[in-house]
Amino acid sequence: MSYYFTILSPTDTPLFNIAFGTSKGGGDGIARFRFPETAQYMNQFIIHSSLDILEEAQWTNGGMYLKHIDTYPPAAAYISAFLTPSGARFLLLHQPPHLPSSTSTGSGLGSSSLLGSAGSTTRASSSSVAANPTSPQTEEAVRQFMNEVYENYVKTAMSPFYKQGMEIRSPVFRTRVTAAGKKWL
Repeated sequence: MSYYFTILSPTDTPLFNIAFGTSKGGGDGIARFRFPETAQYMNQFIIHSSLDILEEAQWTNGGMYLKHIDTYPPAAAYISAFLTPSGARFLLLHQPPHLPSSTSTGSGLGSSSLLGSAGSTTRASSSSVAANPTSPQTEEAVRQFMNEVYENYVKTAMSPFYKQGMEIRSPVFRTRVTAAGKKWL
């Protein structure tokens, strides 16, 4: 699965961006989006197009983690969101791997994840994370990732060298976000 994570300020200014791939289930940690030549711009477009839905969802949900808030069908991309008390928004675009048509024979779009199979219950949860971006296992992994990044964001924001609304350029923060991605996603 490929991921694009961004932190937006309350004024929709990008503070931090990173693209990475899954490290679970034999992944190499490299992002492989469906449209590699335009992925950088397309990911930003998809993230920013979900901001209206995010603003509606933040008033209907009292929590900081808003789960899966939007889907972009042409790229089969899903957006999950996390709100901070300061108004910064964490958005994670996750795109499942493009599976060949021979592996998706006949069980329907979501029926295999709803019904489950005897073989998939014995597998590691990392394989079900890549198979279904809206499953409870995926939501929990994304929530854990967002919480860990939030803890690191608070530590960075409390630094005397950081001013509110500045782009985060710290290599330590980037390394910690990458490590959280490897750990949870």
